[in-house]
Amino acid sequence: MKAVFLTGCSSGIGHATALLFQKNGWTVFATMRNPNAAKDLATLENVHVLALDVTDPNTVRQAITAAEAIQPIDVLVNNAGYGAYGPLESTPTESIERLFKTNLLGLIDVTRAVLPHLRKRGTGTIINVSSLGGRTAWPLGSLYHASKFAIEGLSEALLFELEAAGINIKVVQPGRVATDFNGRSVDINVDPAITEYQPVIQALMASATQDHYRTEPQVPAEVIFTAATDGTKQFRYPSGNDAVEGLQRRRELSDEAHFAEIRSTFGLDRA
Repeated sequence: MKAVFLTGCSSGIGHATALLFQKNGWTVFATMRNPNAAKDLATLENVHVLALDVTDPNTVRQAITAAEAIQPIDVLVNNAGYGAYGPLESTPTESIERLFKTNLLGLIDVTRAVLPHLRKRGTGTIINVSSLGGRTAWPLGSLYHASKFAIEGLSEALLFELEAAGINIKVVQPGRVATDFNGRSVDINVDPAITEYQPVIQALMASATQDHYRTEPQVPAEVIFTAATDGTKQFRYPSGNDAVEGLQRRRELSDEAHFAEIRSTFGLDRA
């Protein structure tokens, strides 16, 4: 029986992924800031719910130490994260720091804490949950996209760095997912007094109501499980039709054509 260590398991993709690994006979270390939010996970066989706040290095070390004392970690899934949207000018410094501590620095801290264990055993897989938004950017998402673009670059560099230690690293790129990411897991910063941004804000808000683009969390969960178990050296795994199609379009189009398509998609050519 292999073991997976996941961050951000209280809801959404992390919760669905924990359930899927457990169903397939894995030992699951499901971590979250508040273990009281574990819901059904805490009742399942071979699931260990651990407290971990990716912005707190002490809880990171404690959770990984606790997991390794139960069973060696075979796969790390860095899933914890949230979005911040709004004009950069309107975003407080505290919000910027919180986002990068969660989406990027927290991921780095968890990875650094797990690596010595994987390196000593000469095996293991790290899966970083990026996004379609880690390869292409949308209006008002400068901070979220910056964090996800950074995860892509970090992972690509680690691909070469970790080969000598026998460790694989992979990136999963979900498109729009029907999760709490669109509720409590999103930080929106808008200053109505700055009128110049209002047409862009209204266009983006209108586009955000188009739920038909979203997949259920089980879709990226299945892609994460495939990345962990397919035994290949594949690096990137798009998840959801919008991610597959969007990433293909980004590869095919020039910057100018891509930017024009984004303006059209979000109604900015009419704003």
